Amino acid sequence: MIKNERQHKITKAQAARFRATLKELAAATRPKGVHPKLWEAQQAGIRSQLQDLERELREYETLKAGKRKVLELESLEELPRALIQARIAAGLTQDDLATRLGVKPQQIQRYEATDYMTASFARIREVARVLGLRVRESVELMQK
Repeated sequence: MIKNERQHKITKAQAARFRATLKELAAATRPKGVHPKLWEAQQAGIRSQLQDLERELREYETLKAGKRKVLELESLEELPRALIQARIAAGLTQDDLATRLGVKPQQIQRYEATDYMTASFARIREVARVLGLRVRESVELMQK
């Protein structure tokens, strides 16, 4: 998941390199001694990685443009990702969120780098409040 502009820029550059590599491979003749299936597998692997990068770019750019208003959660474990997505959708940088919470920007960077593993539940609630989120989740009671 792309979490900030720096990562966005890096991912765009990586995707461009993958596209260029695929173009070069498409124009190249398979080297002698390389099995056709291996040659195709190499290209398929690069295409797959490019698709992953392009998906991440689309997700970040859609959030950044404010085109997503609802973030679906399947479980509470997905809340940290939703907090990061909500920050991006709100047009806030990690520094902006830090200012609103009264913490150093490095703290937000650490929270997001670890998917909020080191954040207390109170801090997570505060982040959600500052982002203006309304979180709805059903709790299913497991049968004994």
